[in-house]
Order: sequence, then structure tokens, then C-alpha cells
Amino acid sequence: MAETVTNWAGNITFAAEELHRPPTLDALRSLVAGSGRVRVLGSGHSFNEIAEPGADGVLLALDALPAEVDVDTTARTVRVGGGVRYAELARRVHGHGLALPNMASLPHISVAGSVATGTHGSGVGNGSLAAAVREVEIVTADGSTVTLGRGDARFGGAVTSLGALGVVTALTLDLEPSFEVEQHLFTELPLDGLDFETVAAAAYSVSLFTDWRAPGFRQVWLKRRTDQSLPAFPWATPATEALHPVPGMPAVNCTEQFGVPGPWHERLPHFRAEFTPSSGAELQSEYLLPRRDALDALRAVDAIRETVAPVLQICEVRTVAADEQWLSPSYGRDTVALHFTWVADTAAVLPVVRRLEEALGGLDARPHWGKVFTVPAEVVRGRYPRIADFAALVGELDPAGTFTNAFVADVLNR
Repeated sequence: MAETVTNWAGNITFAAEELHRPPTLDALRSLVAGSGRVRVLGSGHSFNEIAEPGADGVLLALDALPAEVDVDTTARTVRVGGGVRYAELARRVHGHGLALPNMASLPHISVAGSVATGTHGSGVGNGSLAAAVREVEIVTADGSTVTLGRGDARFGGAVTSLGALGVVTALTLDLEPSFEVEQHLFTELPLDGLDFETVAAAAYSVSLFTDWRAPGFRQVWLKRRTDQSLPAFPWATPATEALHPVPGMPAVNCTEQFGVPGPWHERLPHFRAEFTPSSGAELQSEYLLPRRDALDALRAVDAIRETVAPVLQICEVRTVAADEQWLSPSYGRDTVALHFTWVADTAAVLPVVRRLEEALGGLDARPHWGKVFTVPAEVVRGRYPRIADFAALVGELDPAGTFTNAFVADVLNR
């Protein structure tokens, strides 16, 4: 009997009837070379059909491959296998006295899948997770390996690549000396009179949370490196109890709060690595806009909050520094990211997503590649000035379209 394969949230059931888990690189090469259509599922934390290979295609996961994490302490780099997740990578890197510059809110996501879709953490000086990648190793349609690194003219399309170039079997990332972080939480930050630039720069990583049931933000999470100063934060009230980003949820699985210092990898994510994520009873959308337009974007959402709030669990606002990956939602511009965690009801959520996209329509918002969005493909293409260069790179490395599914074909207008 064919198995039913879904994403983590369960809102996508793949037409592919089997999830292949090759145990070796040779087995992966053979599988790819013998297949007409291939997509990689990663850790399954995408909420759309970006990983769908179609009923006749091959859907594969890399978690059965050797979990390579090779740290070079002299060069301050790490070569990590395509199936490794950030929690394991971070633990191993920290054991060598080194650190990644940043992490996403959830440490359970795969490294290769995260950078391929433009996933990020927060901080006005912190780029997306892809910004740390210096080299990527890709198995192409004939089973051979192509390695692209900084200095190669094609590198700008190689990391945030939507899985359209091949199977990423390893990446090499930049590291820095290990550091400690402490979290300081505040409540009830008003939107009226908000100096967004000052608030966003108040710590190494800053997250603002709201349920949009009233103007302003219910929580502010400041993640301060202990080797950097923490300025006063007079705009909100210090939290008096441990908090979960979603109101009413227990905070036991969140990373340590109340200014207790700890290693970078135990504070930069919002959730503990040893905490197994929920069953996925949610949908997610995210829109990334020029940071200079942050207040306009927040006011636009506030104007329709009576539409947004009934299907919203929580909205998180973060910042991302500009990067150079052609399909990164932060390409070429310092960015503000508005992330929406919805209830698990597609029929109720989609009309609200459309209304939200209309409200943000004049602000050049780029949807996160792995989330729920309805922005037409031709509009999305117009928001990426290097889209033609990326299409040319896909044509060079995958001329037969082995890794191009319907989602990618729409993006590339193929």
C-alpha cells in the first residue's frame, strides 16, 4: 500500500507515493540519475507545494545520509551534510568554541532546506541564514556533483535556490568565536509613536509579537550578546513571568528568559532544541519588505486587524540585513519581516491572506518561499531583479528540468 506523505503541518499531501531516504551518497546519485523528476522534502516545515515532485516524481529526504559536521577551527568554518538540522549543527559547533552568527526561532529545521527558502533569524546587523554559506555542493540530474563557492559568478543563485539546481548534499558555513546571549522580555509596546529603527536595533536580535487584537505589540523579546551593551528600553514594561510567543501557551519549552546568560545556540532560537515541535496545527505566511517601510507595513496590517485577528495565533516582526543571494527575500535591501502563524484552517485563512497581501501590495513585499501566499507568480518575479540570472543558472545546471516542479516553473515562467 502506498504511504501518505505530508508536510509537517499536514496541510499538504504529496502526490508522490513514497518518500525515499537514500542511506549513502552513492545511493542518492543513483536514484537521482535514474529519475525524471526529483524534489527534496527537507524537514518538511514548508507550508506550500514547493517540494511536490508530482505523482510520477521522486520525493526524497536526506536524513538517512551520514550526519556530517566537520568543523575547521583554524579557518572558522563548518562543512555540514544536507540532512543535518540546526540543533545538531549548533551543538557540534559550540563544542569547538565556535558559533553561527544567528539562528531561526525553531532549531529543528534542516540547514539545507532553510537556506534554500530564505529562512532567517532577526537583527538589524544579521543577514539571512544563507548569508553564512560560503560553499554549496549539489548533486545534479546525471548524479555528478557541482561545487559553487564565493567568487564564482554563479554563487548568488546557488544557496537560496528553491531546490531547483539539484540535491544539496553539503554546505560550508562561516563561523565566529562562541558567545553568550541573555533574553530580556517586555510587554505592551505601543504602535502609536513607535520608533521602529531604534527598537529594532535595541539588541543583537529583536522580535516583536502581537495578536493584532489591539494596536501595538503584546511582547518584545530582546536577545543581547553579553559582550555588547544593552541600552535602556523605556517603551514597554519588563515581563514579570515567563512567556510563550502565543498567548496562553505554556512557556516551559521556550529558551531561558529573565536575563539568564547562556550559550548562543540555547538563546537565539525561541524554542529549546530538546523540545519536539507540536503536531503542526498551524499555517504560516511571511512577507519581507524594505525596512524603511516598516511603519507603513505595520499600519497597513493594523488597519485590517479585525480581519486578521480571528484566524491568527501570533504575528512576529523581525529584521534581516541585506544579502546577495538572488532569490533571497532580503536580496539587496535591509528588510523587515512580518510573520503570521495562522490557525490550521486553510479555507478560513486563504481569504485573509489575500486581504493582507492587498493591504501590503504597494510596499514591494516578497513572500517567504516556504509559506502560504497567493501573490501571482508574475508579481513575485517582478520583485526579484536577478530572476533572469537565476533562470539562466537553472538552465545551465538542470537543462532537462529534473528539479523544476510546478511551483518553480511558475517562479521562472517556464
